[in-house]
Amino acid sequence: MSLNLPEPIAAYFAADKLDSEAIGRCFTGDAVVKDEGRTHTGLAAIKQWKAEISAKYTYTCEPFRFERTGDTSIVSCHLEGNFPGGKADLRFFFRLERGKIASLEIIP
Repeated sequence: MSLNLPEPIAAYFAADKLDSEAIGRCFTGDAVVKDEGRTHTGLAAIKQWKAEISAKYTYTCEPFRFERTGDTSIVSCHLEGNFPGGKADLRFFFRLERGKIASLEIIP
């Protein structure tokens, strides 16, 4: 299913298939990512988070729903990979600023 995602969010999902440098280019300098009970603040921490996730897991992420609530964009994705359980549907809560991602929270 093809979704019409805002450009910074579409860029994030494209970069997620690449590496931590590509992910870093999607975020503002002081961005915050919350994932797996941890908070990562700033580009260096976000790049490290992506590098750790990529080393730990191999997965595919297929967005299947997009909605907007106020200044938050929510993307639901289906993940499959070598993480515990092998399959999961997650919600990605994005807040954008100046054409980049200012915050991202990933929730099961």
